[in-house]
Amino acid sequence: MLDLGLEVLSKGNNMLRLLGGLWVALKISLLSVGISIALGILLGALMTWKNPVTKAILRVYLEFIRIMPQLVLLFLVYFGTTKAFGWDLTGEMAAIIVFVLWGTAEMSDLVRGALISIPRHQYESSEALGLTREQIYFYIIIPQALRRLIPLSINLITRMIKTTSLILMIGVVEILKVAQQIIEANRMSSPNAAFGIYLTVFILYFIACWPISMIAKHLERKWR
Repeated sequence: MLDLGLEVLSKGNNMLRLLGGLWVALKISLLSVGISIALGILLGALMTWKNPVTKAILRVYLEFIRIMPQLVLLFLVYFGTTKAFGWDLTGEMAAIIVFVLWGTAEMSDLVRGALISIPRHQYESSEALGLTREQIYFYIIIPQALRRLIPLSINLITRMIKTTSLILMIGVVEILKVAQQIIEANRMSSPNAAFGIYLTVFILYFIACWPISMIAKHLERKWR
């Protein structure tokens, strides 16, 4: 009979430990997403301004975050700041800082793209109808931008959840770190435990991300 190593999950509280690790990953990613959305909307709106200094600063920030790998940012924030500034950051706090920096950059670019995608004639037509600038944004521009923005921002959530797998490199006990601990503890008694444990991790990530992905696809079809 094919041995997948799944029997390890029934030993002790291994399954509960994996679920606890998944919760750590979800907590970090969802908290980071919430902060990133708020900051991203603000910076995205600023990126549409005609002020060249503001646009240049935000563009440099965006390109820097895009070019720099998330793992390097994690090392820079977690290990670099403790040495350079004497900060006592936990692994979870460092992860949240990095994911907020990354998520804000991604979200601001999505907001900028959604705002500039609204045809110019809609602004002009609204002004011709006598609407104020605030009314134009509140009743005309923002509802259309949200229809373009929400599916893309939901996809960003799934990307951030999956990328939390990197935080084990700075000692955060999330689901992959727990999986490694279980595999190592059962290395002699269950040599095939790695396959079963990582398969379970894959399924748990799928269960966490699939509904979010389906929501994004549903909204895209509904608003197309």
